[in-house]
Amino acid sequence: MGAQVDTGAYEKLAQLPLRIEKHELRLHEREVSSGFTRVTTEIIIEGDGQQGFGEDVSYDEQLQRARFDDVAALDLSTTSTFGGFSERLEMLFPHEQVEEKLYARWGFEGAALDLALKQAGLSFPEALGREYRPLRFVVSTRLGSPPSAEIPKGWLRFHPRLEFKLDPQSSWSEELFRELAETDRVRILDLKAAYVGTPVDQPYDPDMYERVKCYFPNAWIEDPSSEPEAVTQLDEVRDRWSWDAIVHSVEDVKSLDHRPGAINIKPSRIGTLERVLETIEYCLEQEIPLYGGGQFELGPGRAQIQALASVFYADGPNDVAPGGYNHGDPRSGLPASPLAPWTAKPGFRFPLE
Repeated sequence: MGAQVDTGAYEKLAQLPLRIEKHELRLHEREVSSGFTRVTTEIIIEGDGQQGFGEDVSYDEQLQRARFDDVAALDLSTTSTFGGFSERLEMLFPHEQVEEKLYARWGFEGAALDLALKQAGLSFPEALGREYRPLRFVVSTRLGSPPSAEIPKGWLRFHPRLEFKLDPQSSWSEELFRELAETDRVRILDLKAAYVGTPVDQPYDPDMYERVKCYFPNAWIEDPSSEPEAVTQLDEVRDRWSWDAIVHSVEDVKSLDHRPGAINIKPSRIGTLERVLETIEYCLEQEIPLYGGGQFELGPGRAQIQALASVFYADGPNDVAPGGYNHGDPRSGLPASPLAPWTAKPGFRFPLE
């Protein structure tokens, strides 16, 4: 597993002193590889001459823009602790299973933790008595329209050791599955069966599931369908099932019908640092493999999920690649996996060059 089990991580961070004087917001916008305009909100919290940065990664562009002024007008000033500020956020962003609220909550918690660590002169791992480790990452990419293996193959021409997370679709031919399998670089197949009414929905398709199972015998099969036919079809590879979209807390992991093969930790979907660390600690105790997942972060959020992954599950196939892999054509000049951490500075972000 790599990372030692160390319960009580949140308590170490909760007691950090925190002084907030003001905050501001900044919108980020970019066309990304999945063919849509990504909009996120960067959160900057200031106090004692320091700035802490976080990112609200809600996918609803209209919501991001509509609530901007109201969120910017909030009075967050306080002299307290990080834990006390987190409790205060409970009133601003109620603890509900609503992803947009959880995304916003994580953005503010990330910024507040970044500020508290800087005010204490500590890096994230130093505050926990740990260290950053070289961070393995995979690249999540679409295959274009019509789908082909040219995009991942293009990346491999520049970065031969690159690994991938792919989202199979019913439109993929058996030849395409075979061609992708021949690269031997696909580590996660996300079946997207937990989504309903979204642009990424992928209903259960027995032919597609069979190809996933047969052509990728060593890859994680993420979020498979719960339909009885799908469960039966994939039962023999149950040890390779991993879960992502349904995980909002440690209770969601504990409530699974069977022991998971792996869990994809997406902090913004879980919402609070306390719940994130509680989920991580439980999985480490139970020796459940972990890997991190991204949400098309455009600002500081990506370096923060890289920090979590580097400290707790650096060896997993973490879908936290540097942002350059999420836009533009395949090219050289981007950091290779694993990411080697530079000397850690105070704050909550992976110390990439």
